[in-house]
Amino acid sequence: MKNLLKVCSPLKSILLTAILFASSESNGQQIKSSSSGYAPVNGIQVYYEVYGEGKPLVLLHGAFYTIDMNWGQLIPELSKTRKVIALEMQGHGHTPFSSRELSITTLASDVEKVMDYLKIDSADVAGYSMGGSIAYQFAVQNPKRLRKLVIISSTYKTNGWLPQVNNAFKDFKPEFFDNTPLQAAYDAVAPDKTKWRKFLEQMFAFAKVPFNVGDSNIAKITAPVLIISGDNDGLDKIELMKTYKLLGGGVSDLEPMPKSELAIVPSQGHVSLMMQTTTILNYLNNFLK
Repeated sequence: MKNLLKVCSPLKSILLTAILFASSESNGQQIKSSSSGYAPVNGIQVYYEVYGEGKPLVLLHGAFYTIDMNWGQLIPELSKTRKVIALEMQGHGHTPFSSRELSITTLASDVEKVMDYLKIDSADVAGYSMGGSIAYQFAVQNPKRLRKLVIISSTYKTNGWLPQVNNAFKDFKPEFFDNTPLQAAYDAVAPDKTKWRKFLEQMFAFAKVPFNVGDSNIAKITAPVLIISGDNDGLDKIELMKTYKLLGGGVSDLEPMPKSELAIVPSQGHVSLMMQTTTILNYLNNFLK
């Protein structure tokens, strides 16, 4: 914990809030998955958990998180009416570390292949942070397999974040994460706990590479999209509004209401937004039904 005090202010805020979030998850309602396992996809083994029955909903977590840390508060409610499929991306949680180079395109392909493995033709997809970027890419790569898309505090391009957020990644160091609940969560389920530092280094390198799914590709998404953002979550709100317009939003009462939606949650940062369980659940249920 002492290491965190040495971090620059924006990054320290992100990490400290993440630790608070990780610690608070133990208070959530716990349910058992109806099935879980590993899907052999693109040369790696991707861990998945399935909950409930109904129309499929795929959940994609944020960077450094596990299924439980990111979605543990929401899955019990969502799985009452949906078949919830939650994945853990390369190196995260139960999914083993791999030296395979990380990219948004590859991770989106992993999602597609897990759906193949589970025999899911199409699904609603919800992604938070890194998972949201992957979800955007999935929507572009697999338009026929997407019903509805939910993006929580995320963007499809590097410049969608405020400059101070992008600059903060340059200061990431593995020791900042040592002896934190993030490492504890990793150690609790990772197949090889000795890969912690390698996993962090791989993620830091991944975060430093600019990405852009493309304005023209986003404009071609035909599935309804719900964007949820905290008013102070690090996203550039000018760029966020441009995204919403690409999806058909930003109209007036003189025009038909768009099929996509934008929700700005007041007084919320990037990590604290996911702690607003009731708010997020209400948005998801209203949009997905």
